[in-house]
Formats: sequence, structure tokens, C-alpha cells
Amino acid sequence: GMKRRLLIAKALSHEPQVLFLDEPTAGVDVSLRRDMWQLVRALQATGVTIILTTHYIDEAEEMADRIGVISKGELIVVEEKAELMRQLGRKQLLLHLQQPLQEIPPALAAHRLELSRDGSELTYTYDTRGEGSGILALLEDLSAAGIAFRDLQTTQSSLEEIFVSLVKDGP
Repeated sequence: GMKRRLLIAKALSHEPQVLFLDEPTAGVDVSLRRDMWQLVRALQATGVTIILTTHYIDEAEEMADRIGVISKGELIVVEEKAELMRQLGRKQLLLHLQQPLQEIPPALAAHRLELSRDGSELTYTYDTRGEGSGILALLEDLSAAGIAFRDLQTTQSSLEEIFVSLVKDGP
């Protein structure tokens, strides 16, 4: 931990405009990791460009403005984080039904819903790139089919899920 701090202090003594950090938090304790990220945020705020390599995707998701993904030694994507999440992410609407279903009614087939094993939840996956989510049409169709829900929630892909998809499938 102390060696890592010394190396970073040494690198910062020259007041660099660009700082390369290669796995700076690998093998450090939680306290030092938190201190390092506070320092990185402070440097970002002063306009220092930071190029970070990390295997900790949660750190990249929290800290980075732009993301590059390397697979098998090849840079397969470089993109603004928000744009990468928008382009490759997916959003889901999870509906907790008041009454379980045995199967999805044919009138709802166009929505490509997934029914949970116990029939108590419907999952609707929608494209984040589309102009509309289709949720309003889904809710209208559910109402017309007499299907009521007691609660709903939305989820969005994490950067880790997008990374795994990119590395597995290629760009």
C-alpha cells in the first residue's frame, strides 16, 4: 500500500497533464482504494487526463468518461461511457402480477414478454436506442387482456454485462 502511494506521489510531482494508471488498486485495501479514487477525482476536476487500465469494471463504470475494451490483445471498442450504455445496454420492465399466469396470452405475443417460472412476473425487454419504449402500448394491451399487476420496476444493463457481451460476441 505504501509503495503504491509513493509511486503515485512520484508521478504527480511533475504535475502531468496526462496520467497513466495501470491497475492502481490491484491488491490494495479498501481504505487505500477509496483514498486513491478521491485523488483521481480531484485530478480529473483540475483537467488532468487520466488513462486507467483496470480489471475492476465497477471502478471503470464509476470513474470513466470514455471506455475502451480490449479483447485478445485487440481494442474492440472505444466510446463515451453514456453512449456505450445507450447503444449496447438494454432496459427491462418487470411486472409483478396480481394473479399468476399459466402462459402469456396470444394477444401479447408481439411484446416478446418472458413469464417467470412460477407465472407471477412478466419481463419486458426494450431497446434503449428506439424512439419509444413501447411500455405504454404494453400497459394498454395488458389492461385489454384483463391482466393486472401490483408493482413494477425497471432495470438497466450494467457496464459489466455490456463488457461480457462484447468480449463474448465481439463488436
